[in-house]
Amino acid sequence: MIIEPKTRGFICLTSHPIGCEQNVLNQIEYIKSKPTKNGPKNVLVIGASTGFGLASRITSAYGSKASTIGVFFEKPPTEGRPASPGWYNSAAFETQAHKDGLYAKSINGDAFSHEIKAQTLKLIKEDLGKIDMLIYSLASPVRTHPDTGERFKSVLKPIGDTFTNNTVDFHTGVVKEISIEPSSGDDIDNTIAVMGGEDWQMWIDLLKSENVLSEDFKTVAYSYIGPSLTEAVYRKGTIGRAKDHLEATAFKITDSLKDINGKGYVSVNKALVTQASSAIPVIPLYISLLYKVMKEEGIHEGCIEQIERLFNERLYAEDLQLDAQGRIRVDDWEMRDDIQAKVLELWKEATTETLPNIGDLEGYKKDFFNLFGFDVEGVDYNKDVNEMVAIPGLQE
Repeated sequence: MIIEPKTRGFICLTSHPIGCEQNVLNQIEYIKSKPTKNGPKNVLVIGASTGFGLASRITSAYGSKASTIGVFFEKPPTEGRPASPGWYNSAAFETQAHKDGLYAKSINGDAFSHEIKAQTLKLIKEDLGKIDMLIYSLASPVRTHPDTGERFKSVLKPIGDTFTNNTVDFHTGVVKEISIEPSSGDDIDNTIAVMGGEDWQMWIDLLKSENVLSEDFKTVAYSYIGPSLTEAVYRKGTIGRAKDHLEATAFKITDSLKDINGKGYVSVNKALVTQASSAIPVIPLYISLLYKVMKEEGIHEGCIEQIERLFNERLYAEDLQLDAQGRIRVDDWEMRDDIQAKVLELWKEATTETLPNIGDLEGYKKDFFNLFGFDVEGVDYNKDVNEMVAIPGLQE
C-alpha cells in the first residue's frame, strides 16, 4: 500500500515502515562512530520503541555491543492498516541488530502490569542471567494499578491559577493565546500515580528480589525541567509534581541497592519534539524558537545525540556532574543563560507573521513527521510498501 500521513491534532494516525526504518538506521550509524568505553553489557529498556527509550537501546547496543531487551506497548499492523511507529522502529532495530550479531528481544504489552514484569523477568533469567542497566522511559497517559485494578489518568494542568500564554498550531503556523484551567480534585494524585516513580520502583524491587541485578547496576529514568516560560503549566503544574516524585524515587532506589553498589539516577533531558511534548500547550512554540537559537549556536541535539552524550559524558564517564538535587543534566546546553535569554526575546516578538522568520517551525514539523516515518530523507513515499512488518525478536 501507499501510506500517507493522516493527522488529527497533535497525533499522526499513520506511520511509514520504510521511513521508520531509515530513522533507526541513521541513529545506528551515528552511534557506531561514538562507542561507550566500559559501557553496559546487558540492558533492559522500559519504553524502548520511540524517543529517548529507542535512542537508549540503540546507544547501548551499538555503543557497547550490549544485549538488549525492550519492553513497549505498540499496535501491530493489520492488512491495509499500518502499525504504530514504535512497532516499525523496533522491527527495524531488531532486524539490524540480529544482522550485526547482537542479542535483541522484545516484549509488547502493558509495562505497568505484573504479567509483563513476570514475562520480562523470565526472559532475563533464561537469556541474560543478570542485567547491569535498566532504562525507564515510559510516557503513557494512563495506568492501571497492578494491585488494585484502579485506572489513573494523568492531566497537564497548572496548580492554583489559570495559565494563559501563547502557543502555536504547528500544522498551520497560527500563534494564538491559550488558557488552561487549574487542576482540581484528584488530578495531582492521579498524575503522580501515572508519571511518578512508583512503577519504576516496582520494576527494581522485583528484579532485585529475584537476583537478576548485577554488581554496580545502574538505572536511569528521564525527566524534564524547562524554562520559566513553561514552568506554570509544566514544572510547577501537575506533571511537575509527578517529576518530583520520580526524582525522589531515584534516591530510594539507590538506597535499596546499596548491597550491590547499585545506583538510581534521573537524567534531565532537553526539550525535543516527541508525541508527548506535541500535546503540551506552549511547548511547540517554545521548541520552535529554541531550535532556531540552538541551531544557530551549533549546539542543537536530537534524542540520539542527547543519549550518546548522557552515556559517554555522564553515566560511563568519571564525573556524572550531578546538580544540587542529585540529577544528571543533559539539558545544560538548552538551559544556558545566553540561550534562554535569546529565546525569551524571540518569545516577545512571536506572532503568526513573524514566527516563520524568528523560529524554526519547519524544523519542528519535520521532526514531528519524522516520528512517524514521514518526511525522512532518502525515502520514496510514492512507492508501495508492505505494512505487514514483523519484529523478529518479539516474545509471544
